[in-house]
Amino acid sequence: MKKFLILLLIPLFFGCDKEDFQNNNPYLPNYPVNLNINMSLPQYSNLLSPANAVYINSAGQGIRGIIVFNTGSGYVAYDAACPNQALASCSTMTLSGINAICPCDDKRYSLFSGLSQGMQYPMKRYRIEQTSEVSLRVYN
Repeated sequence: MKKFLILLLIPLFFGCDKEDFQNNNPYLPNYPVNLNINMSLPQYSNLLSPANAVYINSAGQGIRGIIVFNTGSGYVAYDAACPNQALASCSTMTLSGINAICPCDDKRYSLFSGLSQGMQYPMKRYRIEQTSEVSLRVYN
């Protein structure tokens, strides 16, 4: 019986990935993202301190650009498109401290979690890897 139980549990351990992002949002298309960030450059140096975010509006990176945030224990990256709105002229989020605000509906999303109270979809998250002390790679 113990062997049978172990055989049932093995797929659970190997089938889970902590970075398995579920970006199944009908409002936001899936565009490829591959961005390298050098935090020693002045436009990204705020990321060296905890609770700071940077908005990156580079052509071909995400839907409305990328928001990168230093949580104090690591980095997170989100698309700057409002997650609960169809793409429109107002659907690019703006930074306000530790929050991102959607101008279409004035909803605040926490940059720690990507969530907004009472909203169906969280911010679209991308994978992020710290490749050196001052370098990050954002990708999907």
